[in-house]
Amino acid sequence: MKTILIIEDNNDIRESTVEILELAGYQVFQADNGKAGVDLAYQQKPDIILCDIMMPELDGYGVLYMLSKNSDTASIPFIFLTAKAERVDFRKGMEMGADDYLTKPFDDIELLNAIESRLEKKRKQEAYYSKSLQSLEKLSGGSGLGAAELKTMIAGRKIRQIRKKQVLYYEGDQPNGVYLVIDGTIRTFKLAEDGRELMMAMSKADDYLGVHALLLDEPFTETAEAVEDAAVCLLPKDAVLNLVNRYPDVTLQFIKILANDIREKEEQLLELAYNSVRKRLAQVLVRLSRQFPDPSQFKISRDELASMAGMATETVSRTLSDFKDEKLIEKKGSHIQILDLNRLIKMKN
Repeated sequence: MKTILIIEDNNDIRESTVEILELAGYQVFQADNGKAGVDLAYQQKPDIILCDIMMPELDGYGVLYMLSKNSDTASIPFIFLTAKAERVDFRKGMEMGADDYLTKPFDDIELLNAIESRLEKKRKQEAYYSKSLQSLEKLSGGSGLGAAELKTMIAGRKIRQIRKKQVLYYEGDQPNGVYLVIDGTIRTFKLAEDGRELMMAMSKADDYLGVHALLLDEPFTETAEAVEDAAVCLLPKDAVLNLVNRYPDVTLQFIKILANDIREKEEQLLELAYNSVRKRLAQVLVRLSRQFPDPSQFKISRDELASMAGMATETVSRTLSDFKDEKLIEKKGSHIQILDLNRLIKMKN
């Protein structure tokens, strides 16, 4: 029997929610304030936690913070229950590591669907955890003293699910750590003053986000958004800096990440400054073919291509049509199939 902890100071809401969950076959623990809820979570280690935000003793944010600091409770799926639906509250909860948000009043089906969805994702997390461990070992080169510390770092770390089009962080936000992409694709982009986007990178599984901001101790200089449903793992700021300071093998890998990023940015600047429209778009397609699991085909919108190539969407459409006529690519909607990668690579300026 799966166990659920509900932390809610409103007696009517708490009791009615407990009744629904028990009828659905769950074993339910309940607390009427944040402090009691944290103590009960430590004792019972439930499969999932439902928590109100505005409570006496300790609010929902404080509960989530306390539980995330304990390795026994950090990975428990956490759903906020709140009457506050403003965007700032949603962002704050998600940035702290909450898994979902239910706005009161909610109906029985909405509640049960949210719980079942999170428990299913928890089961899938075992596979993600294995992949993240392998990826983190790559960061330390798979050897050296830093590798053991990396394993310890992610023991019990929560893997966060990111929905398509959901923002991971905004330009100007302060970094809480380094993000490791476990699954899916995350794009990073900057907004010009006139509102145009310039895409900086498309990050896939095993890529790291936020290294520059973390090491420089500065806000993010770009926004990160999920291109598709994705999963990420946050490596906490203090833990990462501790590894960098203590282990040369980890430091070297971070230097390599930074060096590769700088090289890619230099190539982008040269393309924008000197290359023709055709060559710029061809190079973007080549770069994308190296970033996606299947180099021969991938999905990307015209707007995203325009952002990466630094050109108007209409220009992208015309050029893609030319490439299709020349049998370089095949295109259906946002799906692009590379037919002749070699000719794209050798595209004349």
